[in-house]
Amino acid sequence: MPVRATKRGEERTPLEGSHDVLICGASFAGLAVARELAGSGADVLLLDRYEIGERQTSACGIPTEWLRRMGLMACERQRFDTLVMNTPHGTSRYRLPWTFSTFDYRELCRLLWADCDATFEIAKVNGRAAGAFVREDRTNAPDTAIAVQTDRGVLTAPLVVDALGWRRMLASGDGYQPPDAPLSRGLECHPAGGSDDLEIWIDRKYVPAGYGWSFPAHDELRIGVGSFDPRFHVKDTTVLLTEDLGKEPNAYQGNWIPHKLRTATEGGVFFVGDSAGHCLPLSAEGIRTALYFGVALGRELRGVVEGRQSREQAAAAYAGFSDSHEWKFRWMLRVQKLVPKVPPRVLAPLIRLLGSKRFVDWSFGHYLNIAPPDFVQEREETRKPAPVSS
Repeated sequence: MPVRATKRGEERTPLEGSHDVLICGASFAGLAVARELAGSGADVLLLDRYEIGERQTSACGIPTEWLRRMGLMACERQRFDTLVMNTPHGTSRYRLPWTFSTFDYRELCRLLWADCDATFEIAKVNGRAAGAFVREDRTNAPDTAIAVQTDRGVLTAPLVVDALGWRRMLASGDGYQPPDAPLSRGLECHPAGGSDDLEIWIDRKYVPAGYGWSFPAHDELRIGVGSFDPRFHVKDTTVLLTEDLGKEPNAYQGNWIPHKLRTATEGGVFFVGDSAGHCLPLSAEGIRTALYFGVALGRELRGVVEGRQSREQAAAAYAGFSDSHEWKFRWMLRVQKLVPKVPPRVLAPLIRLLGSKRFVDWSFGHYLNIAPPDFVQEREETRKPAPVSS
């Protein structure tokens, strides 16, 4: 597991001052926002308690077209056109209408960061600091700044982004804590090995409400269990699934996973990624949506720093964009709640029935369009892709 990289000793110098944009969190969502602001002339500061690309918290899979559209194919590790669904009473193979790729987390973050012109600092964000501040106007950003308290000092900016994850650190204390909050929990390990199959297990042997997975990534398997019920501890069954696949559990990583949309703006702060609940229920896919909403937010903030709209206009537009997806998230959450209620003996034939080409093309097409890759302006691919297998 990574060691928190907060500056210590002589390296822990005070961190203070005013910026045009302050982005708290340097994973998928935060980096997507920063990249959209590149070339805008804004003074952008990106904060995280870890080095960029240091702390992987997911199986790192995404529809291939998202990597291609964003010019990130060099981080791809393996590509799949089939999804294998395992139940206690049978296995089905779904031929997908689009391909899915696993990727290297550190490399993807490095590629996103290479396209940014922001400054990065390692610091732990503790929350908002009291008071409002007036700043000298260097760009067209608002004069009234928001203060953020870190373990190295107070920073201010008129445009502040919380991309810190489910804890939603810059919100005004709403008690969003497990196990009572709408959060799923997941844990995985990364044994060496390979496979041609992208696999899911819906099996109460591993989790009463949730699923297990194996995501091959060239020379390793990312094997884990996710529970829709945050009270169910997934460590023992992650070990069980890994051993059932003939592998030795190692290198554990886990995280809480939001499965309900939250307000995308509050008190002048913009929330994106897990802090806004931008993680799809049922599948727990949060990378694609973090990039999707991150790009959308970056575009709105760019409009502010370039003088095309006010902060309030940007907040209204971004909140409206996020809220417009609420019904899609709500329907997926309904299915998430329904699946554990299906009797195991009914589940296998139902999954086979739903595996018809017509239904798979229709359902997975709609699923992709929740956060469609053509939302992103296609970038010319200049980096050589890594070897893949299918």
